[in-house]
Amino acid sequence: MLLSALLAWPAAAGEGPAPVAVTVAELPAIQAAIKAPGAKAVLVNVWATWCEPCRAELPALLRFYKDRKPRGLRLVMVSVDGETERATVEAVLHEAGFDGPAFIKRGNDDEFVNAIEPRWSGAIPVTVLYDGAGGRKQFWSGPVTEAALEKPVAALLSAPPPPKPRRRP
Repeated sequence: MLLSALLAWPAAAGEGPAPVAVTVAELPAIQAAIKAPGAKAVLVNVWATWCEPCRAELPALLRFYKDRKPRGLRLVMVSVDGETERATVEAVLHEAGFDGPAFIKRGNDDEFVNAIEPRWSGAIPVTVLYDGAGGRKQFWSGPVTEAALEKPVAALLSAPPPPKPRRRP
């Protein structure tokens, strides 16, 4: 199925979702995507194309995201595949119908793990929930279910927006 997605790209131009642009990036760029304005809640999913549990959770995770995106949910996908696997990562996300920010992590693994979630062992998949300002709220090690995500994400999506800072005269 993955090979067919790669081969179908040129023929399918203009059909369905656009190919996913995956950026090879270090931690600061990934953190910027997490903290970018416009979301009430941000899920970060760290995965790899070769990870069966990661691939198994992807359809439900994307369904959850798409259902809540209009209410302010952002999903940031971070692959730990090597940089040479960029086309494969793009193909998997395209085939799954993902339309958000996607990265292949580059840089120090320990720094990345500790910045995403200090309690995280580094095993994948892992999903971390942040509020719209980039504050870490919860994490799930291993495959995550829609049921597990529902309550904490709903709480952030229904929260009033933070007050805007006042300007001093």
